[in-house]
Amino acid sequence: MKKIEDKIPKNQSSNGAVMVGIGIVCSRASGLVRELVMAYFFGASGLADVWRVSLKIPNVIQNLLGEGTLSASVIPIYSELLDKDEKEPASQFIGAILGILLLVAGLSALVGMVVVPFLLPWIFVGWDSEKISLVGKLIKILFPMTAVLVVSAWALAILNSHRRFFLPYVAPVAWNGAIVSCVFFMAWFHDVSGEQLLVVAAWAALLGGVVQVVIQLPTVLGYLTCFRISLGKTVFGVHEAINNFIPVAMARGVVNISSLLEVILAALLAEGAIAALGYAQTLYLLPLSIFGLSVAVAELPELSRQRLAAPELLRNRIEKALARVHFWVIPSAVGFICFGNIIVAGIYHRGAFRATDVPVIYAVLAAYSLGLTASSASRVLSTGFHSLRDTRTPARLAYMRVAISLVMGSLLMFPFDRLQSGDLHFGPVGLAIGVSLAAWIEYLLLKHRLRLILGSNRIQVKGLKLMCLSSCLAVCFAYMIQFPVTAGLKWLLPSEKLFISLGQPILGIFVILVFGLSYLLLMDRAGNGWSISQSIKTLKGHSESGVE
Repeated sequence: MKKIEDKIPKNQSSNGAVMVGIGIVCSRASGLVRELVMAYFFGASGLADVWRVSLKIPNVIQNLLGEGTLSASVIPIYSELLDKDEKEPASQFIGAILGILLLVAGLSALVGMVVVPFLLPWIFVGWDSEKISLVGKLIKILFPMTAVLVVSAWALAILNSHRRFFLPYVAPVAWNGAIVSCVFFMAWFHDVSGEQLLVVAAWAALLGGVVQVVIQLPTVLGYLTCFRISLGKTVFGVHEAINNFIPVAMARGVVNISSLLEVILAALLAEGAIAALGYAQTLYLLPLSIFGLSVAVAELPELSRQRLAAPELLRNRIEKALARVHFWVIPSAVGFICFGNIIVAGIYHRGAFRATDVPVIYAVLAAYSLGLTASSASRVLSTGFHSLRDTRTPARLAYMRVAISLVMGSLLMFPFDRLQSGDLHFGPVGLAIGVSLAAWIEYLLLKHRLRLILGSNRIQVKGLKLMCLSSCLAVCFAYMIQFPVTAGLKWLLPSEKLFISLGQPILGIFVILVFGLSYLLLMDRAGNGWSISQSIKTLKGHSESGVE
């Protein structure tokens, strides 16, 4: 008799997670380059605050109608139709979804372009009229961009259902690339700066959104038969998708409103607070996206296909997914907390970004990292609920997380804002602590509710203590080499400007490499998680077989 685990193809989700991870690495790397460019030209200034706000407000549409919402409501139904080989109904279903999305996203963008500029003075009461006017100008360009990117999320749902994971997650490279290339070209060759350069960045973002969609369409259309765009609510699956969509959209709506309120609260603090949050979030989201999101995305289609399987099978699969996430995210969080100052200095400290900005960004990053493990694991647990067609439980817990985050953040931010480094204040640290605390509460409740549904005493992740111990030992090894390497680089690069531009990035790379390799070698020796030695043996085997 076969084991229960044998009923699911083991390599499908793991290979899918790898492809998602590679795509996200490319996307996040290009996003990091975009942040480097913006930090170089704007630092943590008032203009950097304006850019963050201008992106954040229109992104509410994209996040409400985009990737996470569509994945939770559309992929389970579309994947099930594909699994039954019902290609024509699947194409009709996905065409109706696109028609509804285009209508809702287009109207929402139009309303945002007209209404939001009038509301800005009432929202950002502490800002002067020039900053508010610039935000109003930028969002009129960026609202249409978010409507375009909703179509990209629709394409992602189709490609993921067909187990094509790399293309939709690498596509945002086009968006980031458009911004970077246009900003650099106009700044270096046409001497554009300040407010005009922000306008250039906004138009480049709109162009990049169009390119991001266009590069996915040929592959998407190749999977669809009898495809046509419609508003047909009577099409099979549309009614259920809308019913599933509403609680997820409401939950994401609350989360996005929370994120927007977080920005509005930060606007009450000293200038540069919004930029500080943004720079720290860029780094914090790297492991969250690469490891947490990649595993969750790859698991959703497979779990959806097996939603009627034995609870023991689903629990076992979720436990393994959590173990894969924790293996990478725990050392990431420890690394940010222990070496975040080196990372921030190596990445951002150049151009308009000052040395006194580094401690504040590092403190915000460390505060966010306290909840990184919980946030990543919650992605996987929410996927378990979504695959079971239960979108309401994660939604209700998201409401609670948002409330806790905002309450705690608003209580802590003003006391922290009394502290400062240079012209930048530490107020955003309080907001980040609130986010981390709320993330742990949400994770524990998701885990408890899912355990009850699956009829299990516990959802157990193997090797957690070993991961934590190996991370701590790896920190010791990295600390041992940090100071001699710093001294050596300062001797080789005696000029302060040269050390900032070359020495700090080299130091950051060296320390993180030692930390990461130490962790992986320790885990390899313990026989837990991804194995370096086994991977080398596999590569050698492929090489030898190729020679023969």
